[in-house]
Amino acid sequence: MAPWMARSVMWIACGLAAVAALPACAQSPQAPAESTADTAIPTGNLLATIRDGGILMVPLLGCSFLLAAFGFERLVSLRWGRVVPRAFVTRFIEQLEAGTLSRGEALDACDENGSPAARVFAAAVRRWGRPAVEIEQAAIDACEREVNHLRRYRRVFNGIATIGPLLGLLGTVFGLIRSFNDVAGAGAMGRPDLLARGFGEALITTAMGLLVAIPAMVLHWVFTSRVDRLAMRLDETCQQVIDEISLEATAEAPRRKPRAVLAAGA
Repeated sequence: MAPWMARSVMWIACGLAAVAALPACAQSPQAPAESTADTAIPTGNLLATIRDGGILMVPLLGCSFLLAAFGFERLVSLRWGRVVPRAFVTRFIEQLEAGTLSRGEALDACDENGSPAARVFAAAVRRWGRPAVEIEQAAIDACEREVNHLRRYRRVFNGIATIGPLLGLLGTVFGLIRSFNDVAGAGAMGRPDLLARGFGEALITTAMGLLVAIPAMVLHWVFTSRVDRLAMRLDETCQQVIDEISLEATAEAPRRKPRAVLAAGA
């Protein structure tokens, strides 16, 4: 047999022997695989995830509950139809322009509606017939009170957005400390399964802190923007009311009325 053929046969035999040995090598480390599966981070069971997250999952869950409660309350309280009801505002201004609404009737309509826009209108109507500057000042004061009322609980969202990541970071530190203590107590630096439990706690608390903080920050931005737009709408509608009940408007009314009568007669 030629030398090159003998070498080829030898290499083929070695390759077949190595392939035959692969299943035995793959089946030998079964114990570490099972231990890794036992210490894996739970992702399908919520209760198991909370349990493995450690003690700091309790305040994080409390923050998430507060976020849900106050977020729902703000969504209900900052509705456009509740703060500046379109039907009431349109009807109120049209009646003032038509001159079919007296001061007492206007106050009764505002008290009956009870919305923030109605309370601002009532503050302006109480200065009926006064100079526009005086009515505007009363309306501005009332509008500021209503806007401050609409901005309630804004610090709650800001606080949750700040505290959530800090609690997650603290949980990360606790998890790392737990991992190193487990390794040091067992005296086995070559066993990564001892680190898995502490690392899992660290990652769970970090993820939970971000899951709480990100929606809190988004809701803070959304509600702040909505309050600003509502304040602008209140100012616009109140200015229309002031233009109809101020001293300047009542002084011009007799001059506008004869022109309207002459136009009708012509």
